Amino acid sequence: MKINLKQLFNIVGESKDISYSIGDDELSAIHGYSFASPVKVDGRIFNRAGIVCLEYSVSFTLALTCDRCLKEFNREYHFDFEHIVVPSVSNDNDEYIVADGQSIELNEIAFTDLILQLPSKNLCKDDCKGLCMVCGCDLNESECDCFNSEL
Repeated sequence: MKINLKQLFNIVGESKDISYSIGDDELSAIHGYSFASPVKVDGRIFNRAGIVCLEYSVSFTLALTCDRCLKEFNREYHFDFEHIVVPSVSNDNDEYIVADGQSIELNEIAFTDLILQLPSKNLCKDDCKGLCMVCGCDLNESECDCFNSEL
């Protein structure tokens, strides 16, 4: 979603509410993740004392596979983000969102923010025991004697 910020940069106190969903057609471009729901984006962008701030949250559900036991499961996520938006910056600075031509592409910002927040390891539950390395049984559902028989 492209947001024009010309009015926000020029008028102190101006604000714009944001509420929309990012659908499957755009989510399919994010490789390595399977979204089980659209990404809901809610927030606002406002000019407070001449500084343009972007505050928003994303909510979505991912279809995941446990890294230990290989079970498929869904997990809901909700993240909040804040950024300062500037019309230009004189040097490379990752602290600010630079509005290219006085507009920003909020989907790109949201994708970058949410991917950086996702865990690198997906577990169906914190105490997942995984699979037996010998026979492959799911140790969450049953016990095997593979290691006991070697003793």
